[in-house]
Amino acid sequence: MLLFVGLGNPTPDSENNRHNVGFKIIDTINKKFNLSKQKPKFKGLLTTGNIGDKKIYAIKPLTFMNNSGICIRELIEYFKIDAEDVIVFHDDLDVEFGRIKAKFGGSDAGHNGIASIDKFIGKDYSRVRIGIGKPKNNIEIADYVLQNFDEEESIGIEKISNNITESISILVEKKLDLFSSTVNNKK
Repeated sequence: MLLFVGLGNPTPDSENNRHNVGFKIIDTINKKFNLSKQKPKFKGLLTTGNIGDKKIYAIKPLTFMNNSGICIRELIEYFKIDAEDVIVFHDDLDVEFGRIKAKFGGSDAGHNGIASIDKFIGKDYSRVRIGIGKPKNNIEIADYVLQNFDEEESIGIEKISNNITESISILVEKKLDLFSSTVNNKK
């Protein structure tokens, strides 16, 4: 059993923000693997299903980015999911746009959603960091992550989402380095 978590903010005007790339990944996974219809549970939008022989729960927390850990703790306590079986998809300024880096554990690197999860469940879970690049022209980081992707970036994010879902069986097996290199080497 695995829990996929996509980080983002639940307001309609946030839908295409850089900070909401985790939500976009979960939406793509839900569609590709025909997971159940999203239901509001555990302070999030929850779907369930199987990928291969693994039971999957996928959630988009509705607690806003900075309180993502509240939702996740409730869900893992209810379903008795180990933190090691949680995989979080989130935006990352320190990763080049269009690239991903999957890793287990580590610091929050200033990401408030990750800091919240660390606070509520500890640091022993996997993260799929989706590169959104750094802001240019002296744009403040808070403003940058809350900006919408432009048209070209939106196409790039759709491609990343598809590449992630095409390689999801590797992620389900928790082969994080292989998953990263496979996704990043897709054309």
